Amino acid sequence: MRPLEFGWFLPTGGDTITYGSKDGLIPPSMELFEKIALAAEAAGFEYMLVPVATACWDAYIASSMVLARTRSIRMLVAARPGYATPILMTRMIGAMDRLSGGRVAVNLIAGQSDAEAMQDGVRLAKEDRYAMMEEDVTIMKSLWGSSEPLHFEGRFHRLEGARASPRPRNPLRFYLGGGSAEAWALSAKHSDVHLFWGDTVETIAANMAAIRKLAAQHGREDQIGFGMRLQMICRPTEKEAWDAAHALLAGVTEADTALIRSQYASSVANQRVQELARTHGELIAPHLWTGITRVRPGAGIVVVGNPQQCADTLQQFIDIGCHSFCLSGYLHDEEAARFARWVRPLLAERNPGRMPALPL
Repeated sequence: MRPLEFGWFLPTGGDTITYGSKDGLIPPSMELFEKIALAAEAAGFEYMLVPVATACWDAYIASSMVLARTRSIRMLVAARPGYATPILMTRMIGAMDRLSGGRVAVNLIAGQSDAEAMQDGVRLAKEDRYAMMEEDVTIMKSLWGSSEPLHFEGRFHRLEGARASPRPRNPLRFYLGGGSAEAWALSAKHSDVHLFWGDTVETIAANMAAIRKLAAQHGREDQIGFGMRLQMICRPTEKEAWDAAHALLAGVTEADTALIRSQYASSVANQRVQELARTHGELIAPHLWTGITRVRPGAGIVVVGNPQQCADTLQQFIDIGCHSFCLSGYLHDEEAARFARWVRPLLAERNPGRMPALPL
């Protein structure tokens, strides 16, 4: 069995205690990023997912600043087609990895919103963004895997004798989260970990089997791993957890929800999250809550409960073969500490030898 790994989220667009009021927003700052990163590192999280989105501060600058202020945690930096050229991404990520002592991984995203892509000057449909991403990854891996000049001619990129330095200290891990056929195909060919957004255990198990079958076409059936991207709201009692969950939605309007659903309508993964909310209501399982899908795109399924209930819910995904968990919660520094104090010890007890000890 693979070792279990746990990652946390760096909210480079700011943190919040309630989505329904600007008064609850904690704006992005170096102080906020450092506080969350140090809390995540102390809690034993091995990596931090750093987003690339219009509302977020630049992922590469933020990651570099955080790496300089931490000792062990890795940055899982989002690489989005059109955000930067593949040559520039290769050089930036390679330099960041070498300067940090090998603490970088790459998160492959095509971008959830067509409107957001067009704001950035990327006028490609979702399937074309995945096609561009496939070229980007091929170029990055080729440049990192050889010191020879790269000649490449594709649909989106043409390179003649390209070079990129420095190369990473060790082969980098690639992660991808997405629900479309294009996402699954790319993950099967290139990813070390495919991260699913919250869903029923049965659906995740079926999706894992389907992606493994695709990976087998590239001889990677045993190489690709799987994980979950989930939110966490853990409190000493179930009532306290649900009170905290509902407080996040205080003041949220139907207009807020309609904006989220229209802005991200082209994303298959977002379509699935919204479908779960429509068909199951607030709960897709006893402690898997759909509430934040009303106000947040992407990973809006939340594990809600007391420590035992949260551990039980995560264990169900471990039992079907998920080994990587990219988590987040509110406030991000406080929820990281709660996870380490209450949930992590229960999972370590149930999965002996699969989790590293907390840092001293």
